[in-house]
Amino acid sequence: MTHQVLHIGAGGFGERWCNTFLPSNVTDGTIEVVGLVDIEAKALEMGRRHLGLKTEQCFTSAREAFEAVDADFCTIVIPPALHESIVDLALARGMHILSEKPIADTMEASVRIADKAKAAGRKMGVTMSHRFDQDKSTLRGLVSGEALGPVNTVSCRFAGDYRVYDSWRRFRHEMASPMLIEGAVHHLDIMADLAGAPCTSIFARSWKPKWAEYKGDTDVIVLMDFANGAHGVYEGSATQSTGLNEWTFEYFRVEAASGAAILDHREIEVFHRDPKRIHQRSRHGKGQQVTLLGGKKWQNSLLIEQFCHWLDGGPPMATNVEDNLQSVAMVFSAIESARLGQPVKVQEFLRSFR
Repeated sequence: MTHQVLHIGAGGFGERWCNTFLPSNVTDGTIEVVGLVDIEAKALEMGRRHLGLKTEQCFTSAREAFEAVDADFCTIVIPPALHESIVDLALARGMHILSEKPIADTMEASVRIADKAKAAGRKMGVTMSHRFDQDKSTLRGLVSGEALGPVNTVSCRFAGDYRVYDSWRRFRHEMASPMLIEGAVHHLDIMADLAGAPCTSIFARSWKPKWAEYKGDTDVIVLMDFANGAHGVYEGSATQSTGLNEWTFEYFRVEAASGAAILDHREIEVFHRDPKRIHQRSRHGKGQQVTLLGGKKWQNSLLIEQFCHWLDGGPPMATNVEDNLQSVAMVFSAIESARLGQPVKVQEFLRSFR
């Protein structure tokens, strides 16, 4: 079944939706884009051309678009602080929702949105694109199998050079916690997925170096505990000098009982423990190279398809809004931990908002 979509947000990352993610699903008949919204005329026109829409299908007012367009669901690709207002418009029209991460810019709003979607009987998913990229999906498949055994630790490093104002979209430079809300929301989510269990405790430190042209903290170190006994360490920075591990080129390492796997710059290698040797030494770059999974769709292209399968009666997508509360709970627990200077119990923190 082809589902009709009203898309909100054609500028910034929304342009990627208009020129890549949506078209790949239009081509194979998964969706039909029937309306487009952006407050900036230039972005709206560019999105219209990418999607081949008529002028009368494009709007600078979301409210007018929802009044005029009939669609099965809407896609939301605008700053997190604006998500809830669009969710309200979509639910009032009986539409399902697929939104960019995070659910919202606060824990309170995230929980409200999840509860509103449930009360309205509508399905809502969140596009955790990086977890469903080709390299991370390959690593997940490797780690979730039996070859490496139970996970002991998960490590992640993101190091990007976005220190100059407006190099990481202007709204992030004005946020209180840009690295955690807009960066770590992906990485902590991937780490919990690799660990194979919900996060139970987080201890975070965040700061902003003097050369960072931001209002909020751009650098973080996070310690994590998971319900299955695994542990995690995260380093995130938007102010590095060389961009050593920037977007889509992050470093992940999973240490398990019978081996270790490393993902770095989209290449994966695995090391297996030899039980006949008492002491072993290995070196990064000298492990067994792993071929990335094949597939035609990755990231949000894949998630749009998964969302439509859910609408067609299939199982809920992994990043449905209720399950995705775990992702935002880690982020806002980390912010609270950095504020308090002590660990925060993630599940208790989440329950306190319900």
